[in-house]
Amino acid sequence: MRRNVSTTLRRRRRADPMRAYDALPRPLRLWMAQAVLPWSPASCRRIWARARAEGASPDDILDRLDRVERTTLSRDRFSLSVMNLASYNDQQDQLT
Repeated sequence: MRRNVSTTLRRRRRADPMRAYDALPRPLRLWMAQAVLPWSPASCRRIWARARAEGASPDDILDRLDRVERTTLSRDRFSLSVMNLASYNDQQDQLT
């Protein structure tokens, strides 16, 4: 593909999303791999860094991310049936 090389504007560099993902802490990468929503490495890194600065442990941060994801999914009318099914399955698992 040809670019317009006659411009004097600086070319905008885009970050490599896989490099950003690989730079995340291992627990956070594992959480992102199983997350229901498509989280960006940048947003997860922001949440992680802010929580670590507040003194939260990695497990606390992952719990916080789970809560944020559940809250976001609860606002999506299409995912309510999926959430209800997951809640039902969790209850059944606790009974056995």
